[in-house]
Amino acid sequence: MIFNFDMIKEVYAQLSEKVDAARKLTNKPLTLSEKILYAHLWDNADKAFTRGEDYVDFAPDRIACQDATAQMALLQFMQAGKSKVAVPTTVHCDHLIQAKVGADKDLQSALNSSNEVFNFLESVSNKYGIGFWKPGAGIIHQVVLENYAFPGGMMIGTDSHTVNAGGLGMLAIGVGGADAVDVMAGMPWELKFPKLIGVKLTGKLSGWTAPKDVILKVAGLLTVKGGTGAIVEYFGEGAQNLSCTGKGTICNMGAEVGATTSTFGYDAAMERYLRATGRDAVADAANEVKEHLTGDPEVYENPEQYFDQVIEIDLSELKPHLNGPFSPDIATPVQLMSDKAAENDWPLKVEWGLIGSCTNSSYEDLSRAASIAQQAVDKNLKTKADFGINPGSEQVRYTAERDGLLSIFESLDAKIFTNACGPCIGQWDREGADKQEKNTIVHSFNRNFAKRADGNPNTHAFVASPEMVAAVAIAGRLDFNPMTDKLINEAGQEVMLDEPTGWELPPKGFDVKDNGYLAPLSDGSGVEVKVSPSSERLELLTPFLPWDGQNIMSAKLLIKAHGKCTTDHISMAGPWLRYRGHLDNISNNCLIGAVNAFNQKTNFVKNQMDGQYGGVPDTQRQYKAAGIPTVVVGDHNYGEGSSREHAAMEPRHLGVKVVLVKSFARIHETNLKKQGMLGLTFANENDYDLIQEDDTFNFVDLVNFAPGKPLTIELVHGDGSIDQITANHSYNTAQIEWYKAGSALNLIKEQNA
Repeated sequence: MIFNFDMIKEVYAQLSEKVDAARKLTNKPLTLSEKILYAHLWDNADKAFTRGEDYVDFAPDRIACQDATAQMALLQFMQAGKSKVAVPTTVHCDHLIQAKVGADKDLQSALNSSNEVFNFLESVSNKYGIGFWKPGAGIIHQVVLENYAFPGGMMIGTDSHTVNAGGLGMLAIGVGGADAVDVMAGMPWELKFPKLIGVKLTGKLSGWTAPKDVILKVAGLLTVKGGTGAIVEYFGEGAQNLSCTGKGTICNMGAEVGATTSTFGYDAAMERYLRATGRDAVADAANEVKEHLTGDPEVYENPEQYFDQVIEIDLSELKPHLNGPFSPDIATPVQLMSDKAAENDWPLKVEWGLIGSCTNSSYEDLSRAASIAQQAVDKNLKTKADFGINPGSEQVRYTAERDGLLSIFESLDAKIFTNACGPCIGQWDREGADKQEKNTIVHSFNRNFAKRADGNPNTHAFVASPEMVAAVAIAGRLDFNPMTDKLINEAGQEVMLDEPTGWELPPKGFDVKDNGYLAPLSDGSGVEVKVSPSSERLELLTPFLPWDGQNIMSAKLLIKAHGKCTTDHISMAGPWLRYRGHLDNISNNCLIGAVNAFNQKTNFVKNQMDGQYGGVPDTQRQYKAAGIPTVVVGDHNYGEGSSREHAAMEPRHLGVKVVLVKSFARIHETNLKKQGMLGLTFANENDYDLIQEDDTFNFVDLVNFAPGKPLTIELVHGDGSIDQITANHSYNTAQIEWYKAGSALNLIKEQNA
């Protein structure tokens, strides 16, 4: 089955003309990223756009939402006054399934505990013409790659790893739910025209090195914020030597360097994947315009002239990596891990090896990891760590089971979890995690922030390829190097693991009995969406109040966050996922993971009204009840990580007026703007150090809020002394209108009315 083929044909029918127009406009050869960007403009351009400066309106081809973020996105869309979504949209139920016992029991448990939410999402999808993928159908990004991604397309998704579809030559970008609502409602989607980072790949992978190691290397080079505001475009002979799902893995983890998205040019590997997943017609259509589905030859011949930054990696020399702990950009080649682990006192014993997530759960990934697991069986090795496997989709799971891959893992007592995110997003009921003991796990996921997988702040999580995860889990030691180290089997013999092998695509083709898809009614006007007033899981939204047009005066400091403050710190996942559709209830986790700079504790801040210390949400609710505005202060790359807009909606709901930081992650800054919050950056980063625990903030010239005009803030300290600082912002004229209206959604409702 090919979804939305008429839309794809329409994109291709206009592609040649639009690319030619873009070349004339820019007067130069084009990268693939530029071709797709200019081909998806909302209006025809009359000038070339300046990277990193111009805000541009785009018309994405489709939208994808996962169940945790879809709740709030669709609750917002219900207020927009539309009868049907304007572009093809899907909802995927993959986040609300906890990994504990195994696939069947875990899925049934999720159906029992989250039935109210699944029914809500299914009914809303039916009403508004949205495709619905049932719980157990698979992880959103693997399902999108198998069914919806197409070369040269543009999509947005309410999950930061939407970028996975770059493996099929798309520009696929993670956004907050309010951005998705704009496009669902038939409005343009705004993005600052990205800068371009080119990654030239030469050579060919071999041995233990996998596509995952490409992005682990790039993360080490760029760091978690090095790609902010940029598209990463991979090219070169090495890129063409990678499988389509391998490309997807690399694009997927581009979110970990802050990149807007990542992509590859259309090639034979993508064509093979399209045909293997039943989309011959899409491959045929792509072949007719393939010259426009990759960068111009002149660009790749002289990349320094066309990209803002160029990185070159020789795949033939690339070594396997283990990245971590606590940040995905701490990159360590496997052969150096022994010394580095000893130097940093990382626990060497590996407790768990986890394979799966949206990053590495393809058939190819499972087959290569299974080749290592089979060796453990054949060579009489007893695995030292526990194993957990999350297949990426029901199609992958069914095919892998048919071909005997899953039974290999089961022979090592691995737990085959549901086709869902599971431990990658904290949906893991790990036995003993509550003891908070220092320990090490290895996984093929994308993120490894503290508490991310199991809620234990002392779990040292390391990111690697599926085959490396399998090897390290079998050995049970973080410093195991399968290229040089021997293992002792049950007979006391020394054995070595051979290099992994696998299949790019299943030799007997993909198969599935029920892929889990439910098509919406052609006319959903008669569908009634019910939300119980007494529900603890779902709550209809109340619009945020518009700005009163006055300066914000006498605002109190809620928290000054120290160091890394991701969306996991601002709005935790794990058990809190159950409240993603109930803004007031989930607001009880607002900033409870952020470290207070004044006492180095989490969820323990001073209430300036009475001098007492308490939890962040509790303290903020008291400020709100008293009508006192508040400010959150943060460090660099504030809001990195997931696209979850709850991290912006919760402080907004609780009455926080301003978030003032050294720098923002892209999606979170946009989410704050969309929800009517004031997101500011220090003009002088050192002014962060001036903020004291008893500070009062006066925004003395907010009444003159205008694009490009910095704001002046009076810091009134507890001793009565005053410091005056300057804050910058990136609001354009349209975004200031969001702020004035109270939120972007309020403005949409006004316009639709």
